[in-house]
Amino acid sequence: MPIEESNKHASRLSVDLSHSLRAFEAARSGKRSKKEFAQLNRWFEIALNNMGRGLSMFDADQRLIVCNKRYRDIFSLPESLTQPGTPFAEIVRYHVKHEGGRDGPEELAGQRRWIAAHVAEMGLGKSFSGTRHLRDGRTIQVSNQPLPDGGWVDLLEDITEKCQAEDKISWLARHDTLTELANRFHFREQLSATLSAGPDDGFALHAIDLDRFKEVNDTFGHPVGDALLKSVARRLREVLRGPDIVARLGGDEFAIIQRGATTEEQASHLANRVIRTITQPHYILGHTVEVGASIGIALAPHNAVDAEEIVKEADIALYEAKAAGRGTYRVFRGGEGEHGSLRRSLEIDLRSALSKGELELYYQPIYDARTEDVAGFEALMRWHHPTLGLIGPSDFIPIAEETGLIVDMGAWALRVACKDAAGWSRDVNVTVNLSPVQFQGGDLDRVVADALADAGLPARRLELEITEGLLLRDDFSTNETLRSLHDLGVSIALDDFGTAYASLSYLRSFPFDKIKIDRSFVRDVTHPERRDCVAIINAVTGLARQLEMKTVVEGVETAEHLTTALNAGCDEVQGFYFSEAVPAGEVEGLLANRQEATAASC
Repeated sequence: MPIEESNKHASRLSVDLSHSLRAFEAARSGKRSKKEFAQLNRWFEIALNNMGRGLSMFDADQRLIVCNKRYRDIFSLPESLTQPGTPFAEIVRYHVKHEGGRDGPEELAGQRRWIAAHVAEMGLGKSFSGTRHLRDGRTIQVSNQPLPDGGWVDLLEDITEKCQAEDKISWLARHDTLTELANRFHFREQLSATLSAGPDDGFALHAIDLDRFKEVNDTFGHPVGDALLKSVARRLREVLRGPDIVARLGGDEFAIIQRGATTEEQASHLANRVIRTITQPHYILGHTVEVGASIGIALAPHNAVDAEEIVKEADIALYEAKAAGRGTYRVFRGGEGEHGSLRRSLEIDLRSALSKGELELYYQPIYDARTEDVAGFEALMRWHHPTLGLIGPSDFIPIAEETGLIVDMGAWALRVACKDAAGWSRDVNVTVNLSPVQFQGGDLDRVVADALADAGLPARRLELEITEGLLLRDDFSTNETLRSLHDLGVSIALDDFGTAYASLSYLRSFPFDKIKIDRSFVRDVTHPERRDCVAIINAVTGLARQLEMKTVVEGVETAEHLTTALNAGCDEVQGFYFSEAVPAGEVEGLLANRQEATAASC
């Protein structure tokens, strides 16, 4: 119960008791039989002793008027000290001696001063509350309320369980329940507090990733994996000093704040100890399990000025440690390898781009080569980087593929593209690019089916693009996934046709509906030494026609490019000659403009 509410309750209760006592005294002094008086006395005692809180009432002379059993039990008072007329000073003296063993002259003088101040506050009509922590571990909330005729009421509540529950909730909010280490939230709190301590209080941040943890999970199962994380957490606690902080950030990611570490030598010493202790065999659930650790170190505050910056620096150093062969550590040093540092910085930021809502789909229209009306849109991902601005897919998709982030990003793109297309005013297609990495999980067909179902988009309006790089693997499961996708009713397009090897054989083996002729052939059609590009475009278009596949020419940027595509008999064209990719909010404008232009030309 909040203090304000408790005070109000105590105030109402004191008034009610005061009235009750007056009524009780009136009943005693009135013409009542002994039997009636005894009944009133029993009712009053029953009511008082069945309260959920402890209650005591003292008169203006600081003597006990009445108290209930709950009050006696909370303070473990003997029967002799709960009789009406007992001085408040004797109850205080007993309680202090019982709790702390103190009963000397100085202690008694201190108690008299405290009682005088307490009574003076009550005389001013003030009510107040506080908590007392008893030696047996209980926490008692005490509310004091003055009475109109002098004296006061004490209302006591045992809030031990409530405090324990609040402490538990607070602990859970800041700790990882599996390892009982600090969680990401608490880690950031501690990191910010450590940084704000001042420039003279240096520290090192260690970002730790376990090596081969996924193999343990896959081989022995999640129970062993969870037990391994607990074992690692236990060992990390053992190698740290008192002021250091260790946290589990999620998965197999841990972090250490090494307070007082101002040199690389100090940080390196701890990193070596961490690696040694983690790499020792772990004996878990009847298995001998071995993992390693890679560590990235950033020194602060002279390298970094805020929490985000130092975390990024430690992550970049961790990336370098992994690239060096794992099982080692690296210390972040600014200014080394600008391009590589930017690449690693982008990777770090990309890991949170999706959850932060920084990714967006743009749509580039695909036009019917003959009518120049919109036939569909290709969804192209853009990244709104918080400091670098808008980043195109060529700068971050390779990073996403190398790190595996493309799986979640690709699933997101499918959901958003299907949802957007379902809301367009015209029944045109939407094209979504697939990465070879998305085929590795084995559930791509389910992801596509779910995206269509959630958006309510007919499968015939979704086109999926793959590159020849996927087909170079000659993987049976890839072929099966492609056929499953085709069975859903979606179209499959082969992108960048002619840039890899043995392209013709793929057209016999896989269920393609469309071939996209790579922009490199179109770009060079005007070059005097590359007239073979026109012949290649003509040949591919003719072959597709024979195989009943559509063709799209990418990279159409000039009228000559368009003429080449038309002369070759291509079905669709795409490029800056017509439109660049636009945000989702501009799609309707493109549809309306092209529809008006097409109608005017008829």
